[in-house]
Amino acid sequence: MNRIIRDKQDMTYLSWSKIRNSSGTAGSFLKAYSTLGGKKIYYKLSNFDKLKGIIGHECVNEIIVDRLLDILGIPHLHYQLIHADVTIDGKSHEVYLCASEDFKQRGESKLALDTYWEAEHIENESVLDFCIRNGWDEYLYQMFVVDFLILNRDRHGANIEVLRNSRKKTIHLAPLFDHGLSLLFSCTDDTAVAQYDVMDDKRVNNYIGSGSTLENLKLIPRDKTPMLNALKKTDKAVLMHDLDGIVSPTLQDKIWEMIWKRWCIYEDFCNSR
Repeated sequence: MNRIIRDKQDMTYLSWSKIRNSSGTAGSFLKAYSTLGGKKIYYKLSNFDKLKGIIGHECVNEIIVDRLLDILGIPHLHYQLIHADVTIDGKSHEVYLCASEDFKQRGESKLALDTYWEAEHIENESVLDFCIRNGWDEYLYQMFVVDFLILNRDRHGANIEVLRNSRKKTIHLAPLFDHGLSLLFSCTDDTAVAQYDVMDDKRVNNYIGSGSTLENLKLIPRDKTPMLNALKKTDKAVLMHDLDGIVSPTLQDKIWEMIWKRWCIYEDFCNSR
């Protein structure tokens, strides 16, 4: 799959619905879907402002994290970044949007983890213990590492989904998805990027564990530390491939600084155990 489509596509046929932005910044997130060749495709825009248009780069974050998880060997949902014309409230906008296929298989239904926990947990059982009881500990520990590396601020209870097949009596978690509100998503210009502290342990909206991605690493038992492919300095070129002209070199460099420095912290964490 070609992850970045730079040739501008006419996608003015999409109908966009508003998703409230919970990050505290101005604007909103818009989502749409279509069915192509029998497959349901979901689309989303970066942070959108009615007057200024696209003011965020969350869709680019999805592509960078997609590539990062490929390198690390962590299962996840794949995204495309598409250059397109879209129509919002009757006005045309030239954007880069994200597209992803529906990860549900035939016969599966999906449910937010917070909803599933409410219905199925036993008395006084934490969400973490509930997931461990269901055999999802490896998934969670990989997620803790990813969310630390990219400083994911929005791993709420609906950003982890349970997939069930009643006929086959199977149940599992959906592949990791929705990493837009991570990295330097709050920086809308290079001045803000330059001033950003990539190692600041910002409070995050975690459904599982604490509000600190660093503290959540400490929830991983020593014998359950994820065995990941090592990140290398040369991987910067892989993560940032073909993003020139889409986001600034300053932003690319700062995102790499964040990922690399946090990876070094994670390696030290693993070696100290």
